[in-house]
Amino acid sequence: MLNTKLVSWALALFGAVSFIICVIYGLVTPQSLHMHAFLEQVLPAFEWLTWWGFLLGLVESFVFGAYAGLVFCPIYNGLNRRFGNARES
Repeated sequence: MLNTKLVSWALALFGAVSFIICVIYGLVTPQSLHMHAFLEQVLPAFEWLTWWGFLLGLVESFVFGAYAGLVFCPIYNGLNRRFGNARES
């Protein structure tokens, strides 16, 4: 069984760290390789290279990761309870 709180925090931090890595990548690579177009499409109200956009993107990435954990764990635990103990013949 998965611990929902632990998995949610882990995925939230993973999302936030991934966002920071994407922003750093966008700052050190040429314009043609930037991630800003993708980030602007998947993160509502995100604006590239503004403090407001960075903070909003960081919070949104964290929240989306936490949401993934909050939804995934109960589904996994329910399926594990139902089918996890079944042995293959």
